[in-house]
Formats: sequence, C-alpha cells, structure tokens
Amino acid sequence: MSTPTTTVAVQASLDDRGRLLHEDDVAAQLALAVTRLEAALAAAGRSLAGLAEVEVRTTDRIALLGVLDVLTDRLAATGARPHTRIREVDRLDRPGQLVALAVRLTSTTPREGTVMTLTQPTTSPAAVAVREACPSCVVLPGDPGYDAARVAWNVAVDQRPAAVATPRSVEDVVAVVRAAAAHGLRVAPQSSGHAAAPLAGRLGSSVLLRMHELTGVTVDPATRTARVTGGTLWADVVAAAAPYGLTALHGSSPDVAVAGYTLGGGLSFYARQHGLAANSVVALEVVTAAGELVRASESEHAELFWALRGGGGSFGVVVAIELQLLPVADVVAGMLLWPLERAPEVVRAWARWTREVPETVTTSLRVMSFPPLPELPPFLSGRRIVVIDGALLEDDHRAAELLGPLRALAPEMDTFARMPAAGLLAVHMDPPGPTPNVGDHAVLDALPDAAVDALLAEVGPGTTTSLLFAELRHLGGALGRPAAGAGALAQLPGAYALFCVAVAPFPEAAAVGAADARKVVDALAPFSGGRSILNFAERAETDASTAFEAEAVSRLRAVRAEVDPDGVFQANHEV
Repeated sequence: MSTPTTTVAVQASLDDRGRLLHEDDVAAQLALAVTRLEAALAAAGRSLAGLAEVEVRTTDRIALLGVLDVLTDRLAATGARPHTRIREVDRLDRPGQLVALAVRLTSTTPREGTVMTLTQPTTSPAAVAVREACPSCVVLPGDPGYDAARVAWNVAVDQRPAAVATPRSVEDVVAVVRAAAAHGLRVAPQSSGHAAAPLAGRLGSSVLLRMHELTGVTVDPATRTARVTGGTLWADVVAAAAPYGLTALHGSSPDVAVAGYTLGGGLSFYARQHGLAANSVVALEVVTAAGELVRASESEHAELFWALRGGGGSFGVVVAIELQLLPVADVVAGMLLWPLERAPEVVRAWARWTREVPETVTTSLRVMSFPPLPELPPFLSGRRIVVIDGALLEDDHRAAELLGPLRALAPEMDTFARMPAAGLLAVHMDPPGPTPNVGDHAVLDALPDAAVDALLAEVGPGTTTSLLFAELRHLGGALGRPAAGAGALAQLPGAYALFCVAVAPFPEAAAVGAADARKVVDALAPFSGGRSILNFAERAETDASTAFEAEAVSRLRAVRAEVDPDGVFQANHEV
C-alpha cells in the first residue's frame, strides 16, 4: 500500500509581511527558505525528518546547483532522507526571487495497515551491495548527496544511475568495479561530464563513477612527460607544466578532464602540427572489468594500449595517464571579431585562407549569438558576431605575415599576440562553469562557396537561431596523416569539424536548440563524408564506428571482447 502524504505550503525567503529578502542572492534565499520551512514544520509539530519529497523551484538552475549543499547538508544533519528534485521555472512570485521550496510530508495519521515510512525512489539490492563495498564513496537514490553527485557539467543531462560512486583512491575504484560486476551492474566512468548527453536515460542499471575527486599531476621535465591522475582537468596539467617551459595537447576549455578528452582523440589548437592528444600518450593505468589494476603501454597490454588511445571509454577505468609534453613556453594566439553583418565576407575569406596556411596554424571560426546578459562583456552581450581564434607556432614576424589577410578585413577586435602557453586555455572563451547545452556535429571534407552559403542560410545575417554558436575547426596537417605508432584513432580524415551548440536551460529550449543544430548539420551534409569525432558527438544515436576506419572498428571490438566480455563498462559512445 502506498504511503499517504500531505502537502506543505511553498516556503521562500520572505519576511513576516511577505516581502522578499536577499533579492538576487540564491544562497541566502535558499538558506532562509530552509529556515522558514523548519519553523513551519515545528509549528505543526513536525520536523524535516518527516519529509517525503522536496521540490526546489528555481529560475536559475546553474546558480542553484552551486549552493544546493545549503539544503542537502541540513537535510543530512537532521537525518532527513526525502526524494529531492529541482524544477526550473520561468518566474516565481516576486521580482528578484530565485528559489522556493515545496515539500510533501508523510501523514501523521496513517490508516490501518499503512506503514509510516518516507517515500523513497527504488533502490536495487545490487546498488546496496556496491555501497557496502565502498560506503565512503557511494550514494544511492534518496541518499543526501545523490542529486548533487549525479549532476554532470552539462546540467541539461538528467543522469539517474542506480548508484553514484566518487572514488578518492585507486582502491575505491577497484572495490566499486568488482562489486558492480559481481552484482550485474554496469560502470560508467565520468570525470567532468561535458559529453554526458548520450548517457541520458541509459544509467538505470549502472554505477556512475565520478572521477573528479581522484586527481593530481606530476611533471618530469627531463623526459617532458606528465603523469595525470583520474579526473584531473586540463587547467591543472597546463599550470603544472608551464614552469618548465612545457605544455600539452590540451583542449580549448580549462575545465575539461584529461581522460575523457584524450580517450576520444583530443583536438587541440596545436593539432595541425602535432596531431591528436591520444597519440601523445605514453602509458595508462587502468582498472579492468575484472577489477584488476594494469599498466598499458607499448610493451605491456599492448592491444589495450592501442584501443585506449582514441577508442573511447569502453575498455576500463583510466586512473592515470602518462602524456608526452610539448616544449612550448609561449605561443602567438588570440581572436579576431567582426559583427555578424560581415559574415559572408569573413567566412569566405577564412575558408580560402585555411587552404593556404601551413600546419603550424590551427584556428576555428564561429558564428555566435549572445543574449543581452549583464554578466557578459559589452562586446558580447546581446550581439551576433563572427570570431576567428586559434594559435600559430611561428615567430612574431612570420605570425604577423600569416595573419595579414585576416587583419586586412578590419576586425573590430584583434587580440592575437604572443602569450604564455597557459594563456591559450582562455582564448576560445568557453563557458567557465557547468552549462546546460545540446549540440550536433559533422566532419566536412571541404568548404567551398556552396558550403559557406549553406551555413550562412542557417546562422548568417537575416536569420534567427537558438544556437550559441556554429563552429568550424580547421583540420588537416598532421591530423590527416597516420601518426607513427598511433592508437585506434591514427588520424582524422576531413578538412573541417563542424560543431553546433545551443544553451538549454529547460526542456523546451533543449528541443529547439537540438533542432536548430540539426538543421545546420543537415544543410552541410552534402559536404560531409559521414565521419564523426567522438569528442564532439553529442547525440546518443551516433554510431561510434563512424569515428574509425573499418579495420580499426573490428580490432576495437576484438579488444573489448577480450578485456570486457560481459560489457561491464558503459561509455557515452560504445564500440
């Protein structure tokens, strides 16, 4: 028989006269709403321990997630274990109000035969067994901390795994993997969760293994290598390498994790000269489906070593990576910016320019649309623009010579200059924190005038779009040649990578954004050979085999059958 519940009125940060306190301060509003909730419960002879469900209503989900522990810590301190969910709304009762709490209580007067228990999400015996194997790092649905632990960097993705494990040691990883495998659960390793979208709705029988607490970097300047632990972010690797005049084949965003980026290939602003990040890997330490810690290198577990370098996350939990670093202390990098009205001229000029520049030059072009937000700088807020950014591994004179044709287009902003290599992480202006988004992607074989026309018909002057950006990244150079001693992803055939992203703060916006991204991809389909890059593949239905040569796909599947015959590991794109 179901547990009867009663509803308590919505609580917010209001004073006794109903006036809003702490306008536009989400942390203070949440704290006062919790205080008022406890007072209302006490007045009714109840307590937080009687909560069956808490619904947090907010107009700013991202800001709320950063302070949600104000609520979850208080619930945990009082022994309350309600089901907690977040519902984003367009507005609340008063201007400046960012959050309100609505709760349901278990009834104080149960009917005969009714058991007074909290209403909890279903927890499987298998998930309980995993928690017992590592009680310090595993939370289950209904536990305090579960909702916070399951949130990916892409907060538009609603991950609802059977359990969430946050290991702080390799021993924790081993314990979780062994317990999950023994009880029929899959394991989905995840560090930051930038590419979590394909996992949505697929984790009900999985342990989400969040690696962000298992981190660390050690640099060996003599061998120009770095040992990177678990869920470490690129910002930490670049900072550790910089004092030695070294850098890495890092991504465009500082808060992307090394492991997921590298296992998927890894496309940097040094890529046209130095190739994929996956092929800079010297060795990996991996927990296998059998719960064994192994080292994979050219001389140890060589087939696993080959598969992990670009083959994705289907083969084990990577707890450490050894990377070859680059002797680059500084670099010419920056961006050029024009208003959208200049797009027809600028996009065509960039397309011609990319056919001629040497492989020391790696750039991208984005057509971008920004909402009028006060936190954005004036040159972005409320504007539609065209941006070219990237890096040139050249001396100052040669770099200026190569940039000349683009500068001749008179950009309204030009930041290209020599900078410390660590500064390259900020050039692309990626969002600085968790962001709800949807996207789509393709690889183009060429960018003729007809392709430019097709792109501008979707996002150029006179159009409307929900996309934050439609981006083209220049490929070719070293990316187009098989790397010596390469892994599963030896090269990236194609001339340009197309990547479209829309911010998706609520489901309706996600649907519109996904449709607009797909429209751009479809418009450019005549110029695509059907290849994918796993780092950019946001759709669950992406066929992972399209990222590889046919021979590599067969070999990857053979490696997986050997190291994970029962399919314990769940990657966002599985081979």
